[in-house]
Amino acid sequence: MPSYPAMNDDATLDIAIVGGGIIGICVAAYLAEAGRDVTVFDRTGICEETSSGNAAALAFSDVLPLAHKGMIRHLPKWLADPLGPLSIPPAYLPKLLPWLVRFWRAGRSDRYEASLVAQAGMMRLAEVEWAGLMARSATGNMLREEGSLELYESEAEFKASLPGWAARQRFGIGFNHVEGDALAALQPGLSPLFVKGTFVPGWKTVADPKSLGKAIWAYAETKGARFERARIDRVEAGQDGATLTLADGTVRQAKRLVVAAGAWSHLLAKHLGDRIPLETERGYNTTLAKTAFDVKRQLIFSGHGFVITPLETGVRVGGAVELGGIERPPNYARSEALLDKAQKFLPGLDPAGGREWMGFRPSLPDSLPVIGGARQAGTIAYAFGHGHLGLTQAAATGRLIRDLILGQNPVFDLSPFSPNRF
Repeated sequence: MPSYPAMNDDATLDIAIVGGGIIGICVAAYLAEAGRDVTVFDRTGICEETSSGNAAALAFSDVLPLAHKGMIRHLPKWLADPLGPLSIPPAYLPKLLPWLVRFWRAGRSDRYEASLVAQAGMMRLAEVEWAGLMARSATGNMLREEGSLELYESEAEFKASLPGWAARQRFGIGFNHVEGDALAALQPGLSPLFVKGTFVPGWKTVADPKSLGKAIWAYAETKGARFERARIDRVEAGQDGATLTLADGTVRQAKRLVVAAGAWSHLLAKHLGDRIPLETERGYNTTLAKTAFDVKRQLIFSGHGFVITPLETGVRVGGAVELGGIERPPNYARSEALLDKAQKFLPGLDPAGGREWMGFRPSLPDSLPVIGGARQAGTIAYAFGHGHLGLTQAAATGRLIRDLILGQNPVFDLSPFSPNRF
């Protein structure tokens, strides 16, 4: 790996990126490939927080906005169970209400088509860009292409899923509904509770999300990208770029700035006059030993809001949504509840020795990320709010932000992703 001279703290950076998660990493890789001098700032390290413990899916077929995936229908039942697929701490509900109203509006039929088309376009780009980035970074060996299996406990649950599959079919997404022996062959050892399933052959996963993120970063470093461990407390816009104030009081200048700080991004955007309704889906998981169960592919239990993923590092059981902000301590009883369900659904699953984890998914009411420029600062771009699709859409976001910074026309209309749409 080539060596680069240390940066003087007083030097003006070319491009600063706030956030060392998978979005910031991919943005850095694309810009470094284009010959730009890139510095990434993160308080903990590269791919050490939310991007390290996700469910490892490249969910290119997941085009339905969250508000259209049955969440509204299930809401009363789920909220009645404090350890169910969706929970809201009562003390947090008043703060959350404006976001929930926006989420409800996003589920209206008159907004459905626009959101669906935008998300499908993003997913097509994401699949192409991930293939290219993996080839260039020699990370293709981390890709797994066993597909996914979504499971239903009743004929009624299966029928309720059909409109969503019809919508996916319009965009060329392939799938097969299965039952009986075909279902058992796709995942031996399933509980007889499940009467049907849907197999999606084009669904992909990665061997381990943290390992992939660090490998993409290692590639970016070969192109000249740099990392500084620091917490950014404030960003400001100026005529010639942006000012970053670090937690220790240090001030850094940059000609261009990309805010990709996940669940904390809206706090930085607020300093720039942009009020973006970002909330945090706190997700929980437990990673078991690889020998815990022979999971053939990612299993999706949509009626319960969680998945089981086979990784090179173990079997990961996780998901669910807790809308509780970024300050409350983790409630690992939610991880335990998911693990209890997993044992019921996969009889014989060994729960011993699991590692519990909680991460923050940065989510916007319409399930589309913010990709575009700050309202009053042409030198600052936003790349955040991907919800549970950050890994899936990271390479596409890297491509789009690179094109914006280089002054190139985007590959599709970015207005559905505009920071000014709210």
